[in-house]
Amino acid sequence: MDFHIRSLLDLQQYHDPELVAERLGISPETWPLFGQLWPSSQVLANAMLTMDLEGKRVLELGAGLALASLVVHRRGGDITASDFHPLSPSFLDENLRLNDLGPLKYESADWAILNDDLGVFDLIIGSDVIYEHGQPEVLAAFIDRHSADLVDVLIVDPNRPNRSSFCKEMAERDFEGSRSRADCLLGNGDAYKGSLLHFQRNDGQFNQ
Repeated sequence: MDFHIRSLLDLQQYHDPELVAERLGISPETWPLFGQLWPSSQVLANAMLTMDLEGKRVLELGAGLALASLVVHRRGGDITASDFHPLSPSFLDENLRLNDLGPLKYESADWAILNDDLGVFDLIIGSDVIYEHGQPEVLAAFIDRHSADLVDVLIVDPNRPNRSSFCKEMAERDFEGSRSRADCLLGNGDAYKGSLLHFQRNDGQFNQ
């Protein structure tokens, strides 16, 4: 699949005149991170090209420019993109327009805040989402709250130091996990070296 993606030019671009992001706890240093097409997001998007989507409600965590969500959406999947940055939805709308795609569900998601309206999902995906200290526990708890009885979780991780802590937090919530290498070439020919973290849980197996 080919996509036209609007992104920030570089990590120096910053525009928060009304301090909306700052009030949400997004510092000037991290403000531009949402607006880059990161290598891990390209690996996740590639994985979505062949993922079984039939009958599944899908959630992308920390979507940023939401490339993986666009792939699922183009394939006809029931996808909800989520992020915390206040500009993510406007960039998503523009990228939908650029690629002649219809509306896509978006939710603002703070992993530390309860949101019962978000509901539960059969497939939860994310890329490079455990880069800050403290994220493993908060993210694992969020995934736990929004997982259907039978759920698959796929996280692309560029071998961040927090990976083992996240896997431990998921195991404590009864997720069975596996890790495989994601060494591959990106579209521009650069080498990507990281991991695919796959978790599964079936809460209904004990009720049969």
